[in-house]
Amino acid sequence: MTRRKMKLTFIVNNSSRKTTYKKRKRGLLKKAHEIFTLSEINAGAIIYSPYDPTPEAWPSVEGMNQVITTFRNLPEIDQQNNVVNQQEFVQQRITKADKLLLKKKKDNMEVNLTEDMYLFLRIGQDLNDLGYLVDQYLNSLNRRIQILEGGSDVEICESLQTGN
Repeated sequence: MTRRKMKLTFIVNNSSRKTTYKKRKRGLLKKAHEIFTLSEINAGAIIYSPYDPTPEAWPSVEGMNQVITTFRNLPEIDQQNNVVNQQEFVQQRITKADKLLLKKKKDNMEVNLTEDMYLFLRIGQDLNDLGYLVDQYLNSLNRRIQILEGGSDVEICESLQTGN
């Protein structure tokens, strides 16, 4: 039997909701046990249920108290180490997406330039003309760099008048 995607909505049927709760609780406690067993990390879980008057604690109430005490004894900076609010989380996601966007733009530019080079070769365009244009552009950029690095006002005016 294959698993199907389940809609995360409130289960109206009370008996179905209780059955689902029990299965999910068992799975959650199993995951907490696996984390503890595989990585020897102190882990705990407290589950409040509308079906039981007392909360259930894993591995035990004493074990859970030990985990909470250990956490509270940590310095404040360690307690807040990986905690983010919703605004910080969204900002981190935006920053990550911006970096990915810049990378994709760079990749697209490289692909477009490569395609353009092959297009020039296919249509038989004289590559000497293309080389001449590239040399002119580089010379113009070098002149602007020299002006910005310490050229005089006269050179800046001349550059602006010629459009280079």
